[in-house]
Amino acid sequence: MLLALDIGNTNVTLGLVHGETIMAARRATTRAASTPDELEVLIDNLLRLDGASLADVTGISLASVVPALTSVTSVIAERRGVQLMIAGSANMPMPIRVQRPTEVGADRLVNAVAVARLYGTPAIVVDFGTATTFDCVSRDGAYVGGAITPGLELGLEALATRTARLPRIELAEPAKAIGTDTISAMQSGVVLGYRALTLGLLDSIRTELARTEKVDPEHIQVVLTGGLSAAPWVRKLPGVDAIDPELTLKGLAILWALASGEQLNADESGIGWAGSAAGSIHIISERAK
Repeated sequence: MLLALDIGNTNVTLGLVHGETIMAARRATTRAASTPDELEVLIDNLLRLDGASLADVTGISLASVVPALTSVTSVIAERRGVQLMIAGSANMPMPIRVQRPTEVGADRLVNAVAVARLYGTPAIVVDFGTATTFDCVSRDGAYVGGAITPGLELGLEALATRTARLPRIELAEPAKAIGTDTISAMQSGVVLGYRALTLGLLDSIRTELARTEKVDPEHIQVVLTGGLSAAPWVRKLPGVDAIDPELTLKGLAILWALASGEQLNADESGIGWAGSAAGSIHIISERAK
């Protein structure tokens, strides 16, 4: 089975892929200083929560924005004798039309591949993580850029750590915008304010993408993903076509299938797509013989 592994600045997210099905995704806190032994134990323990183990894994499809843990994963793959695919700008099966493709995070590119294959184009992916990213895919399936803003929890952490009297609060949507105490005022500014930021930026990006792609704005697919995409306030955002918390894992499964020359068919799992496989992904750490 394939291990889809997304290593972000805040969380390590993984899913075990069997055929065209992603088994229950699991998430743990990222520890950039983890040794190969520590990360290996973490992955194995997370898999065991669903009755599997690292011994079941025959390949790893990796998107990582933490270079130290990319190297650590390579060590794990080598000593386990499994193939490792590291997603990056050099091996995406899509054009990348930005000034410096190597600076685009692997997770953002993987999301772009996934949204194009699963939801159609043109499209916008909004990923609510450590940073909230807005990534655009053109009508012909190319990655054409986006926007980055500090994530909701990052802003909340900054308020708590960089001020003397503001407390850490729960990310709950307040009943009204005018807070009558410190906590409700912070919830208004953080949650309602972030919703307004998201909607405002999304509207500007959608309008611009529609103009460059010569389509009506309503024809652009908008898909939300990331750790906070399941939050109640996110579900209320208008103009959203889908919320897919596992989009990055699905993209990693798609990239692995493309690298293997497989053809996936659309089904209820949401991993597959209709059409022939194309493109080439570089595979390193070949299985030990």
